[in-house]
Amino acid sequence: MKIDFDKLGGLVPAIIQDARTKNVLMLGFMNQEAYEKTVETGKVTFWSRTRNTLWTKGETSGNYLNVVSIQNDCDDDTLLIKVNPIGPTCHTGTDTCWGEVNENNPLLFLSELQDFIEKRKEEMPEGSYTTSLFRKGINKIAQKVGEEALETVIEATNGTNEQLVYEASDMFYHLIVMLTSKGLRIEDVANELRKRHDPEWDKKRREAKSKE
Repeated sequence: MKIDFDKLGGLVPAIIQDARTKNVLMLGFMNQEAYEKTVETGKVTFWSRTRNTLWTKGETSGNYLNVVSIQNDCDDDTLLIKVNPIGPTCHTGTDTCWGEVNENNPLLFLSELQDFIEKRKEEMPEGSYTTSLFRKGINKIAQKVGEEALETVIEATNGTNEQLVYEASDMFYHLIVMLTSKGLRIEDVANELRKRHDPEWDKKRREAKSKE
């Protein structure tokens, strides 16, 4: 990786992002030695501009930043480092240096779940329910989506909120399996909904149909 340390007098800013939640945790600076130590140890190490020395985040508190990946920007002078943080990041005890709570957006789990389901489809491990669905084929998968959708409707009209969430979860799971079997992603559905959110969407759709 080519990094331009000369542009800022031997330093480059390093943006630290939680690999799981995607939240930005802090900003620090690295010189070449700090970068090399980060790569070597797998724990984020900065250059302290006030103390003029290297410091590994967590070396006194135990709140290390374990490296997942390192990316350079288009000008080769800013790093984006994705990490798995151990404990709070800020020295004040907060999750981020902006005082924000580093919470995971639950919606991101749908993408993680599909990644897991795609891995199941690729590896087809024995004893997996997901594997059994893929082996039964698209017709059985589609049938299960219909069954779970019906059970969700029944809970919505005659059940409890707790059971509604339970059945809706079953429906979402089988829907994602069906999308995976067709080579589609849950993000494809999200993108379609985003297009429909455009106030002009229905007009554009009718215009497109008229040209068919």
